[in-house]
Amino acid sequence: MLVRDAMSTVVLTVGPAHTLRQAAALMSARRVGAAIVLDPDAGGIGILTERDILNSVGLGQNPDTERAHAHTTDDVVFATPAWTLEEAARAMARGGFRHLIVLDHGEPVGIVSVRDIIRCWAPLRQRVPA
Repeated sequence: MLVRDAMSTVVLTVGPAHTLRQAAALMSARRVGAAIVLDPDAGGIGILTERDILNSVGLGQNPDTERAHAHTTDDVVFATPAWTLEEAARAMARGGFRHLIVLDHGEPVGIVSVRDIIRCWAPLRQRVPA
């Protein structure tokens, strides 16, 4: 199975000036654990995860004043839609992260998460009537 079969194609993007509270509210509303941070001035694509927000709050930083750019992972490992799920899982395990931005011709087209991979690999549970 390939990344294109598992990835979420509806991707949340935020700007570098979004506050962590704004990003967290958007992530919560969309029920996602990561947002792509597009920073045209810095010329790059980064990722902001729930863990990044949690780490900031845990340090006592104010989510109303902290900006996404200060907490964005910039040295992102990107996947392509043609990667196998095994390749994606290996990259996540090696890097110690749970989300991969999927690029196609340099443009973000999705995000694949550990949850997406598990959903594809694990057999669906059938409900047994009580």
